[in-house]
Amino acid sequence: MSQDVARPGVALAVLITTLVALGPLSTDFYLPSLPALTEALGTDVAGAQMTLSVFLVGFAVGQLFYGPLSDRFGRRPALLAGLFIYLLGSLGCTFAADIEWLIAARFAQALGACAGPVLGRAIVRDLYGPHDAARMLSYVGAAMALAPLLGPLLGGWLSVWFDWRACFVFLSLYSAALLLASGWMLGESNHHRDRDATRPGHIVANYRSLLADRHYLGVLLCNGLAYAALFSFISASSFVFIGLFGFSPQAMGLAFGAMVSGYIVGSTGSGRLGARFGSERLLGAGALTGTVAGAAMLGLALAGVEQPLAVMIPMWFAACAIGVVMPNAVALGLAPYPRMAGAAASLMGFSQMGLAALAGLWVGHSFSGSVLPMAALIAGGMAGSLLAWLLWVRGKRAAVA
Repeated sequence: MSQDVARPGVALAVLITTLVALGPLSTDFYLPSLPALTEALGTDVAGAQMTLSVFLVGFAVGQLFYGPLSDRFGRRPALLAGLFIYLLGSLGCTFAADIEWLIAARFAQALGACAGPVLGRAIVRDLYGPHDAARMLSYVGAAMALAPLLGPLLGGWLSVWFDWRACFVFLSLYSAALLLASGWMLGESNHHRDRDATRPGHIVANYRSLLADRHYLGVLLCNGLAYAALFSFISASSFVFIGLFGFSPQAMGLAFGAMVSGYIVGSTGSGRLGARFGSERLLGAGALTGTVAGAAMLGLALAGVEQPLAVMIPMWFAACAIGVVMPNAVALGLAPYPRMAGAAASLMGFSQMGLAALAGLWVGHSFSGSVLPMAALIAGGMAGSLLAWLLWVRGKRAAVA
């Protein structure tokens, strides 16, 4: 494929899906290995959780730079550089000798991984425009959910057959294949390159103008708080299902996959219903549904009902709601900004991962053999997403730049 042209098609859609999936795959794939990793490296739950939280910190910070770089130099070179960094970080994780080494390698891995989601979404905005982007992102989200659906299941088997390092061997091979495929298949989609996009003053001005747009701020918070709710479950799931409920790593992978099926249903349904109801209404409906589901989980936990189904049933509906919220929030946020879609995607990704990192840290340090901390964050995150929609998104007109 020519490096100067990128055209929508099935092959490109598959590639974008695998790029956007780098984030969830990097977090979900080794979840069943966390208890074994904790023991092998002589650390505690908080130390093991730090490998998740530091990944999100690096993932959040890196996105602030990839967007402006891609607005200036193009999506393709920025993406290839990120994938190469990810490969090096994955190899570092594979050979980690202690928890400090693993944490540092996870940070490097995150700095590369964030190129995939932020630039994949910007490419969708470039190619599909403001109206079809939500539909495309919904379908990408549904397909992307195969990563957390299959990742913990495969990761659980690898950790049983070999050890926790096998998960990072797989991620190294996956990233090498993705780097080769992107170099061969991916054309350039950015036809509005901004020579000033990488000037520090220009970057700050762009981010300031985005945050001054109350509609953009609203969808940014809807997206970020919903993902923080989801990551509260992701970061605590192995300790809840394996440590609290006594599941095996393989069974934990199956339980986690069942939750992910809710996200697939929500994303797919959003793609089908987008043209009929519009992104704004779907976003509000998703936030409301997630708030009800999170409140149900929290109520059961406060009542002392700590059984697998008391977590799995509310979480399925919350995951379904998040599958509706996230693609519509991203599409609404990027639609008015064709000339700085990279910056808009970067800031949205930064907030998403930053809020999730805080949620993961809180869960890791507050977990004491109870579902309650996880349930409280899920309920609070979805309630915050609904509040942001009510205050800044519903009936508001987006700025256009």
